[in-house]
Amino acid sequence: MSSAPTRRRAHASPGDASSVDAFVPIHSVPVRHWGQMATAAIIVVLGAAFVYSLAENPNIAWDVVFENLTATDVLEGLVVTFQLTLVGMAIGLVLGVLLAIARLSNNRVLQSISATYVWFFRGVPLLVQILIWGNFALLFPRLGLGIPFTDIMFFSVDTNVVLTTFVAACVALGLHEAAYMAEVVRGGILGVDTGQAEAGVALGMTSAQCMRRIVLPQTMRIILPPTGNQLITLLKSSSLVSVIAGQDLMTAVTSIGATNYRVIELLLVATFWYLVIVSILSVGQRMLEKRASRGHHR
Repeated sequence: MSSAPTRRRAHASPGDASSVDAFVPIHSVPVRHWGQMATAAIIVVLGAAFVYSLAENPNIAWDVVFENLTATDVLEGLVVTFQLTLVGMAIGLVLGVLLAIARLSNNRVLQSISATYVWFFRGVPLLVQILIWGNFALLFPRLGLGIPFTDIMFFSVDTNVVLTTFVAACVALGLHEAAYMAEVVRGGILGVDTGQAEAGVALGMTSAQCMRRIVLPQTMRIILPPTGNQLITLLKSSSLVSVIAGQDLMTAVTSIGATNYRVIELLLVATFWYLVIVSILSVGQRMLEKRASRGHHR
């Protein structure tokens, strides 16, 4: 830090006529954070050593990695991964909002249904849910509409026709995500001051109108960060649908790796694309947070 002249009064006796204001430079020295600098240097060296050892590893065929980065099956699997993430998040967000509102309502039946749903779908691992929905035809070979407790059916269809692997993956991801989004939205609603809803009621609004026009718009600013995290988590969790051959990115790289016996190289391909997608989503999340936080800078 460079020294800057500062106005200081020269010391002199009270009767001394030479007592004048003078500019005396102050030599300031910045604080040295030697511990932080040493830690950063060690991390950089270790990171560089890891990257170098990975690049020079003779057991990794980098030509296979670069060749499959833009392979047709990989790019198609990437599109399916995007679709699974968006559809699953849409289902989770809509159902999560409804569950959160039901949990905060005065209706004990709705409270119980919401609490039971969150308890069940948060308690059962996502992999188990995907396997159940992917093999749902083993439980119910046909789906239809009829009169309960009788053999009367108005219509029925083959379960495998309706519940394809893509549909089963979307249902599993969406229902699982809804349980977490319900808690995220509930926390956001509780974060809004109760006086906001009371003011809406005083203006003649109904409870539903207050929730839709006052509470939920303010909730968006609160739930955006955890919602972005849930979206990224859902994107990575979509790789689990490979166990039912969901045709996603992980399914594609697994199939190629089983063909050419280059498992590690194909996993590096999947790692690259997941990092790219997560980076793009992180930038978008940051932009949305800034836009939603206008007027609420801390």
